[in-house]
Amino acid sequence: MATETQATDQDLNDKLKGLELVQRPEESITGKIIYWVGVVFALTHIYFNTLGTWSELYVSAIHFGGFALMCALMVPIYNSSNAAKQKLALILDMLVGFAAIICALYLIGFEDALYERGVKFAQWDWVFSGCAIFIALEMARRTTGWFIPCLILVALTYVFWWGKYIDGIFGFAGLSLETLLYRSYFSSEGMFGQIARISWTYVFMFILFGAFLVKSGAGDFIIDLSRCAAGRFVGGPGFVAVLGSGLMGSVSGSSVANTVSTGVITIPLMRKAGFPARFSAGVEAAASTGGQLMPPVMGAGAFIMASYTQISYLDIISIAALPALLYFLSVGFFVRVEAKRSHAHAVEIDTRSLGEVFKSGWHFLLPLVVLVSLLIYGFTPTYAAGISIISVIASSWLSKHPMGFKDILDALAQGSRNMATTAMLLISVGLVVNVVAMTGIGNTFSLMVTEWAGGSLLITIILVALASLILGMGLPVTAAYIVLATLSAPALYGLMAESRLIDLMVSGGLPEAARTIFMLIDMDKVSLLAAPMSEVDARALLDIVPPDFRGQLLEQAMPPETLAMILLSAHMIIFWLSQDSNVTPPVCLTAFAAAAIAKTPPMATGFTAWKIAKGLYIVPLLFAYTNFIGGTAGEVMSIFVFAVFGLYAFVGFMEGYLEGALNLMQRGLLGVIAIALLWPHGELLISLLAVLTFIAIFVYSRKVGSQQPA
Repeated sequence: MATETQATDQDLNDKLKGLELVQRPEESITGKIIYWVGVVFALTHIYFNTLGTWSELYVSAIHFGGFALMCALMVPIYNSSNAAKQKLALILDMLVGFAAIICALYLIGFEDALYERGVKFAQWDWVFSGCAIFIALEMARRTTGWFIPCLILVALTYVFWWGKYIDGIFGFAGLSLETLLYRSYFSSEGMFGQIARISWTYVFMFILFGAFLVKSGAGDFIIDLSRCAAGRFVGGPGFVAVLGSGLMGSVSGSSVANTVSTGVITIPLMRKAGFPARFSAGVEAAASTGGQLMPPVMGAGAFIMASYTQISYLDIISIAALPALLYFLSVGFFVRVEAKRSHAHAVEIDTRSLGEVFKSGWHFLLPLVVLVSLLIYGFTPTYAAGISIISVIASSWLSKHPMGFKDILDALAQGSRNMATTAMLLISVGLVVNVVAMTGIGNTFSLMVTEWAGGSLLITIILVALASLILGMGLPVTAAYIVLATLSAPALYGLMAESRLIDLMVSGGLPEAARTIFMLIDMDKVSLLAAPMSEVDARALLDIVPPDFRGQLLEQAMPPETLAMILLSAHMIIFWLSQDSNVTPPVCLTAFAAAAIAKTPPMATGFTAWKIAKGLYIVPLLFAYTNFIGGTAGEVMSIFVFAVFGLYAFVGFMEGYLEGALNLMQRGLLGVIAIALLWPHGELLISLLAVLTFIAIFVYSRKVGSQQPA
């Protein structure tokens, strides 16, 4: 039995090889160097985020230098079994890492000298700025492959070289190479700009918080709690995967890591309960992807969104909670349907009661309580994360295995290791964001998307979904969100805001201040705004407003809070759609990782995960067409409750099964019910009738299912 288990483990490791970065072992001398660099760097970041008063540009440069060194030592330039080549690779990696630190120190030491020369580059300015960009490209190549470096090179060369040879809307007169290097390296807009600041503040502190939670034993408690809470139900292992992956993902922020850590437990349990192997892997992949939608970390998305929208982090995570719950419920509905269809049986997973499990690990929840409490009381997210890290250590002393000095050092080192590749990714993507800002190509792209969509919000969302899928084949989801948000968020926001404006015009509720803008454009049309009008007339009237006046018109028509929620809705749509590359073939690493554990065909598993993760496409429609974000508490709960029934109906329509098999008419009726509950129409009676009809079909299918042989 032991030999068989070892063979299985080796087979799993072989299949997972390539999904994880090829890294130097932690027990080697290099690994120990990485360990202590990680400890020192984590403490340095805690200082900068709590007590430090250094320039943000300087801290970003140090952030780059330190993590580039760690990345260079962690991920070798090439992998070889030859000892001489390994030594040569280590020497090259150390040279690259220390060059990154020198580039950071040069910026700190010689920035003032540059401005004293009137921003005229000296010889060493050329050398170090070019070297810093090269290192960022190389680290991006090592950690994510060739796509991001190629994308950055295309963007940078567009600015000073080939952009001037393009005709049409994408033509760009060009900037000098000196200007490009200055804005990429010395200014607070390039690789050490906004994205880098988000990296060393919010992202690092919460990744460090997650590392401390895992080291304290909170990860095991989450899995045990999930297994005990859901394991005894029919199809319980499937619900364990959904619940456990959601809870783990809420602090880990990595869908592949989430899949590998929880999938080795949940996928065999689902197989044992009677679920098909491919479905088991698909559920784990879909649930792990949802971990990036679950507050508080949201795969760094919440922090980037807060920076882009200027909406507080606390508001964003509180708004994101119900949509994330909808997603996990949709995955749970697939589990329930498949459990009934496959006659999956209950599996005794944990003999302890839920109360016993909770009693043994309730203290692991204290840091989360501290975090949320500090955020509610108005402390910054970075400060709240710092205090929460201390609370993790304190709460661990209530357990049987309190964190000692060595455990604290291990957590600091692991947090830095977890952050290294993410930091280099974000800093590298900052170069692309800078090019978009310098050239104005973001506005051009937004206008192009609007033109292609013909003013249709639905077509715009479809175009964004296609763009996110294409970008996701080469970019991690966080990078794909940053690029897409920079390019398409203005277009999406404009269409959504104008849709709300048209609703006001149709109802005759346009404020007087907004009518004066129409008065300046066409005096004869103002009288039409005093009374309700048709949607066609409203659109025709809006079309006469020049683009330069649209922003002012929106500001006069709607309060700032409403516009802020519309902007957040646009970013939330893009963020959700950017997750689809995790589970959508042909490149879906999360599904591939689950397939390796379940020993199923990777591509077929990807399509199964894609089907199960349909909430990624449905919930964003609620953001676009309803008040799910920014509505009153009553509106939000009403949308949520009806959406729950709508998603269950949609799953039944797709699967042709609820508690029992459905005939063609029942299946079609479920499709109609799903549309009635998920698509906005404003008729409460229709929604209530749809819910009652769904309940009737559900009860009938249960009766049919009870008569079917097991």
